[in-house]
Amino acid sequence: MVDVTAQLPRRQGQRPARSAPHSPSPARGGPRHYAALDLGTNNCRLLIARPQGDGFAVVDAFSRIVRLGEGLSANGALSDAAIERTIAALRVCADKLKRRNVRLARSVATEACRRATNGAAFIARVLDETGIHLDIISAEEEARLAVLGCHALLEPGTGPALVFDIGGGSTELVLVDADTTVPRVRDWHSAPWGVVSLTESAGGGGSAEERAAAYRRMRALVTESFAPFAARLPRPAVTPRLLGTSGTVTTLASVHLGLERYDRAQVDGLIAPAAAMRAISQELAGMSLTERAQLPCIGRERADLVVAGCAILEGILDLWPAQRLGVADRGIREGILRRLMETGA
Repeated sequence: MVDVTAQLPRRQGQRPARSAPHSPSPARGGPRHYAALDLGTNNCRLLIARPQGDGFAVVDAFSRIVRLGEGLSANGALSDAAIERTIAALRVCADKLKRRNVRLARSVATEACRRATNGAAFIARVLDETGIHLDIISAEEEARLAVLGCHALLEPGTGPALVFDIGGGSTELVLVDADTTVPRVRDWHSAPWGVVSLTESAGGGGSAEERAAAYRRMRALVTESFAPFAARLPRPAVTPRLLGTSGTVTTLASVHLGLERYDRAQVDGLIAPAAAMRAISQELAGMSLTERAQLPCIGRERADLVVAGCAILEGILDLWPAQRLGVADRGIREGILRRLMETGA
């Protein structure tokens, strides 16, 4: 049993605007568990936890790269192969939900299902074959859940802070006032570029020159997509605070630390120099696919997508020039769990 305590402050404020929780029948006796499932464009992640103190303790977890949104940019629909991969992962999640004493669960789907022409049909098939009810949430709710799940890792300070989540199909940027226990969202922006969509639209290249040109294209697309938000942003404080939650930032943090294998205990809560993270991004962008695949904590599964994440991260560092970058290995699932435990929805 995994037993990682997540000490998070209690949530205050409004209830979520909408929720479609799946309520498994709890087993008799034993502690009551809650579950959160986040199906993104690239990953399928499940977290099962029990309340503990002001936070919760994780009792089971699952994560698998499914690439649900593969080919979506070109075809506008989820492919048969991507659907099969994803349903196979969701069957594992369904089995875990049945075996645990889960009192209440919520399962959400994000950008890939929002955009796909066959998103609703996919949701119906998942329910029919696995019993999991996926709620397609808006980009705004996705952003707010990410903040709710990771804001405890923001550095102390004054003035607004920027929290971001680089996903597979989109990137959420959230400007928050972090002077209270739970930050107040001042503004937010969803850009249509994540590691999958950006790679498929502008990535590639075999030679060094082609890789450099592809990276410039990705950087330009990201900058353009951030422009409306950039025009609204206030002038950052003397020491602007920045916190990121995503596979991109945790992967780059692992490279920064020189880890031979991923270690959440060392990555979650890390404060890294922004200049170092930018330098790693540029170095990875210049490598060949084979060279990136040989790096620990990247490997073949992430080698083709990590460069797009680097381009997005550099765009964020241009947008909000913080000297330090907070890294969170927590986000939407943790935000869902807090809502479930405190409001039952």
